[in-house]
Amino acid sequence: MFLSDNGGLSAHTRAGELHTHNTPLRSGKGSAYEGGIRIPFITKWPGITNKNSINANNIIIEDLYPTLLDMAEITPQSTIQNIDGKSFVPLLKQKTVKNDSYLYWHYPHVWGPEGPALKLYSAIRQGDWKLIYFHEDIKLELYNTKTDIGEQNDVLKIYPKMAKKLANQLGKYLRVANTKMPINKATGKMILFPDDAYKL
Repeated sequence: MFLSDNGGLSAHTRAGELHTHNTPLRSGKGSAYEGGIRIPFITKWPGITNKNSINANNIIIEDLYPTLLDMAEITPQSTIQNIDGKSFVPLLKQKTVKNDSYLYWHYPHVWGPEGPALKLYSAIRQGDWKLIYFHEDIKLELYNTKTDIGEQNDVLKIYPKMAKKLANQLGKYLRVANTKMPINKATGKMILFPDDAYKL
């Protein structure tokens, strides 16, 4: 298995020209947009995977551990580690799998550089739909990555029910995982969870 740990760098020269980018994906490393989280991933399993095959299902790095256990025919019950992901062995065997798992990102800290969309965020994806919650300005954005891979058209106002569904699921996940939201320095209070911030 070969993969990157995050989306590619999107940087400018001193003259302001973009010299590395992830087109058609938006933004880059450190961003909630696809340019910051979508990564190259290659798997070779002799006798199982088909040469030059491509699969468009969504997976996340947490899925690697249960997949490797599955490939080695080790039952999860025999491990002491918690298993967060889901095995994608069926995808490697070219089986049809419903692409509806929830994927989550929670990034409540500043990692260094400033730039477009390099903000504190939480995000959730299911299938082609992705909701991003920016902590600093309590703003939510909704994208359909199938019709808008460059995430240029925020469709939150067009699909409020989908936005609410994803905001509710993201808020539920963050609470169950006992995550912490950033503190607003001006008020001393914790930033709202996404489901509390978004009301229909």
